[in-house]
Amino acid sequence: MKDEPLATISASAPRRLVGVAMLTGLGFLLPYLAMQGGQGAFLSLFLIVLGGGAMWVALRMLQATKQNVVLTVDGLYDSDGTLIAALDNITRVEKGAFAFKPSNGFTLRTKEAGTRAWRPGMWWRLGKSVGIGGVTPGQHAKTMADILAALVADKTMIDDIKDRLDQR
Repeated sequence: MKDEPLATISASAPRRLVGVAMLTGLGFLLPYLAMQGGQGAFLSLFLIVLGGGAMWVALRMLQATKQNVVLTVDGLYDSDGTLIAALDNITRVEKGAFAFKPSNGFTLRTKEAGTRAWRPGMWWRLGKSVGIGGVTPGQHAKTMADILAALVADKTMIDDIKDRLDQR
């Protein structure tokens, strides 16, 4: 029962659709502009490569937004089982208006740097920073951030929750 989720964030369908559609539109628009002519060969090639990159990110976002971000007593996980951040590795939760964070989300600071990872529209991990959010509903991310902040502030709460889950 330790794997029981305390909070879950998933991408809402309209936000997911808009995010993927905008990136796909950009992926078509940039090569179209390159084919219109009037600029040098280097700039045309650059626009085509950028368009291909936008299409690649749109595909990655489409795949990534099918997953959920799940908070358990052990840490923050992707629904495919990928550990995003262990709870005992998190030092603070930044969710203020001026924090460097994803849209509708929050940022975690960790003790140890993790491997770089990116799930467009859901989460990213770079060094000691982990960003959660993007095409996720803001209220769900706020709830998860509040729970995480409470757990990080009071580490004994984690043990109490684990004990209660074991008693079930």
